Amino acid sequence: MGSYDLPERSRRLLATLVHQYIATGEPVASQLLARESGLGLSSATVRHVLSQLEEAGYVHQPHTSAGRVPTDRGYR
Repeated sequence: MGSYDLPERSRRLLATLVHQYIATGEPVASQLLARESGLGLSSATVRHVLSQLEEAGYVHQPHTSAGRVPTDRGYR
């Protein structure tokens, strides 16, 4: 499954996460993604989408209280 097979909402959140991670070098929090994605989603909804992206191998959570970072697959 390539990133183009993802739903639009997931693709936009992943793109926002990648851009934020490149800009800061820090794991990206769901609250920041909810605000920066422009999708009008709650941080809880963002966390749900991120968990799906994590299961698919696009993002990784370094530890429980951290935000997410893109994987090699997520960059592609």
